[in-house]
Amino acid sequence: MSVFVDQFDVILQGFWTTIRLTAVSAVIALVLGTVLAAMRVSPAPPLRWAGTAYVDVVRNTPLTLVFVLMVFGLPELGFRFSFFVRAVISLSLYTAAFVSEVLRSGINAVQPGQAEAARALGMTFPQTMQTIVLPQAFRTVIPPLGNLLIALTKNTAIAEAFGVIEATGTFDNLVRDYPGSFWALFLGIAAGYVLLVWAISAALRVVERRAVVLR
Repeated sequence: MSVFVDQFDVILQGFWTTIRLTAVSAVIALVLGTVLAAMRVSPAPPLRWAGTAYVDVVRNTPLTLVFVLMVFGLPELGFRFSFFVRAVISLSLYTAAFVSEVLRSGINAVQPGQAEAARALGMTFPQTMQTIVLPQAFRTVIPPLGNLLIALTKNTAIAEAFGVIEATGTFDNLVRDYPGSFWALFLGIAAGYVLLVWAISAALRVVERRAVVLR
C-alpha cells in the first residue's frame, strides 16, 4: 500500500483524465445522438436513411476498431490532433449511435397526437421536436442514458492502448515500475472506478427524481 500512497497524486491525475474523457465525450455524444435521433424520425427520407446507416454501421463496429480508425486514419487524411482529442472523437462517435437509439425509443413513447397538434398549429418539424417531443423523450429515457454514461466511463479504458494515460494507463505504468504492488494498485484503481460509477448513479437518481416532479 505504500506505493499506492506514494503515487496517489499520479493516480488522481489518471482519474482526472478519465473524468475529462467521459465528460467531453458524453456532451458531444448527447448532442450528436440527439441530431441522429431527430434524423431517424424525420419526414425527409434522405435524413432517415443517413441516420439509420450511421447508427447501424457504428453500433455493429467494435469500439477498438473505431479507435484504430481515428488514431491512425485521421493523420493519413491530414488531421493531426492530440491522442486525447482523437480518443474523444472515437468515444463520442461510438456512443452517439447508442444515444440515438435510446432517444428514438423515447420519441416513439411520446403520444403521436401531440406532434399532430403541433403541425396543425403550423409548427415546423424542428420546432415540434425542440419544444414538444424531445423534452418529454429526455425525461422518459434518463435511466438508459445513465447506463450509457456508465458504459462510456468504463470504455475510456480503451484509450490507454492508444496513448492516453488515463486511470487504466496509469495502473499499467505503475505495475511495470512496481510489479510487487500489483494487488494494492489493482484494488485501488478498481475502487476508483467504483466510486466514479456510484457518483454518476447518485447524480442520475437526483436528475430522475426532478424529472418525475416536472412531469
